[in-house]
Amino acid sequence: MTLLAIAKRAIKWMLLAITLFLAFIFWLGFFSARPPLTADPETLAGDGSALDYCALPVLDGMGKRAEDIPKGNTPGCGYDHFPLPILAECTEPLASGADDIRGLWRGISGGHVGHVERIEQCGSRVVVTTSGVIHDYGPNSTGVLNTNDTEGSVLFLLGEKEYCMRSSASMIWEQGILNFYAFGWGPLAVRRYLQGDQLVWEYADGSVTHMERLCRLPETEKIPRQRGKRWQIF
Repeated sequence: MTLLAIAKRAIKWMLLAITLFLAFIFWLGFFSARPPLTADPETLAGDGSALDYCALPVLDGMGKRAEDIPKGNTPGCGYDHFPLPILAECTEPLASGADDIRGLWRGISGGHVGHVERIEQCGSRVVVTTSGVIHDYGPNSTGVLNTNDTEGSVLFLLGEKEYCMRSSASMIWEQGILNFYAFGWGPLAVRRYLQGDQLVWEYADGSVTHMERLCRLPETEKIPRQRGKRWQIF
C-alpha cells in the first residue's frame, strides 16, 4: 500500500471518528434523559412575581441549610411563569469569599438592556432564575453540585415535543467574582460581580451588562418569551 493510500485511509477514519463524536454530542445535548424535577412542586407552581425582592431573607442560621433543600432545575425547556424562590427557607450564612448579590436585577446598559434575573444565595449555593430557566449550583438534598438542567432555547420540535440543549455548570466565587465554568471543568462562560450598587454580568457572547436592583418583577417578565429557532420537524 502506498503512502498516499495510507494517508487517504487515515483521513477517512479520522472524518468518521469526528462525525461519530459530533453525533454523540448532539444526542447527549438534545436526546439524553432530562434531569428529574426534584424541587418542591409548590415552589414551581407558585407566583414569584408577587414578592418584594428588596426584603431579603436574614441569613442567621436559624432555618434550613443549603444541603437540606432539594435541587432546583428547569422544568422541560423552560418554566411557563416566574416561580417562587428555591431557597426561601434557607438561612445558612454565606460561605467565606462570597459577595451578597441576592435579589432581582435588570440590565440598564451594555449588551443585554432589559434582561431580568433573580439571584438567590445560601451558604455556598447559588440559584439564578431568568428567561425561563433555573440554574442551581451547590450542596443540596437531591442532586450533584453542578447545575443540571436545560439552556432554555428550543432548537426544534418533533410533533409537539420541544427539544433544547442540556446544560451544566459550576458557580465558583474567585476573588469577589462569581465564575461559571461549563460542565464544572470546562471554559469560563459567565462572570458576575458587584461594581458599586450595580451587578455586572459578563456573558459568553462577549457582552458586558450593568444591572440595577429591582424590588418588584416587571409585568413583562411574569411569562417568559419563547426562545430558540423552534424548527418543526414533523
